[in-house]
Amino acid sequence: MKGILLAGGAGTRLHPTTRGVSKQLLPVYDKPMVYYPLSVLMLAGIREVLLITTAEDQAAFRRLLGDGSGFGIRLEYAVQARPEGLAQALIIGEHFLDGGPACLILGDNIFYGQSFTQTLRRAAARTHGATVFAYQVKDPERFGVLAFNEQNQPVSIEEKPARPPSNWAVTGLYFYDCRAPEFAKQLRPSARGELEITDLNRLYLADGSLQVERLGRGFAWLDTGTHESLHEAASFVKAIENVQNLQVACLEEIAWRNGWLDTAQIRTLAAGMGQNAYARHLLRLVGGG
Repeated sequence: MKGILLAGGAGTRLHPTTRGVSKQLLPVYDKPMVYYPLSVLMLAGIREVLLITTAEDQAAFRRLLGDGSGFGIRLEYAVQARPEGLAQALIIGEHFLDGGPACLILGDNIFYGQSFTQTLRRAAARTHGATVFAYQVKDPERFGVLAFNEQNQPVSIEEKPARPPSNWAVTGLYFYDCRAPEFAKQLRPSARGELEITDLNRLYLADGSLQVERLGRGFAWLDTGTHESLHEAASFVKAIENVQNLQVACLEEIAWRNGWLDTAQIRTLAAGMGQNAYARHLLRLVGGG
């Protein structure tokens, strides 16, 4: 399975902050926003990732992440010329996917919770259909919303409904089988001129192959697309890291735990980072600090 990380868009809800920098390069407490969704792909065991950006922002992402070798992965880059919908990412990434399955994640989504790695690996192991992740919210009218029958099977998905059938929102993380690019090509632009991810998920629902993983109590899903939510996400990460003395979305640590980087490589990487908490964490991790 390969990953697609969508980090395009103009970030207009965060203007003027994003007038000179991509939203996904803004800091969320102590690391760039893009680290958080990239960490999810790595936790799922995905080592080949396509990062989709705007043309003007791609150079900055390359400076930050390079070819991915510093994280034990392989990164490729592509451009979304215009923000024409989330489902367009699967069309842009069709050649990269090369007929295989995909995990698509949005660049402004943060996930954190116990046993999340097992949940991700379970979704990645499915060979047929699609898997979406649902989270209970107080304002479901802002999201794509799932409805379930008495057997807790999904029966409908509505995009930003005026009367939500439930408070289960679809998050910005999706696993798809090899049919996803072709399904995406069948979509027609919505009233706002975009290829909607909800419409793609409906095709899988109609096909009887949509699975839903519910993220329950004690799990955090944060959408960092506004000034308020960005501040809340930074405060959340700060609290977790300070109380538990760990690093959230530490890419090098995930690579080391996955066996993609060895101890010597971690020490070398940490030595090049200077004197800071992130480098000290890596050295403590491998017994060098």
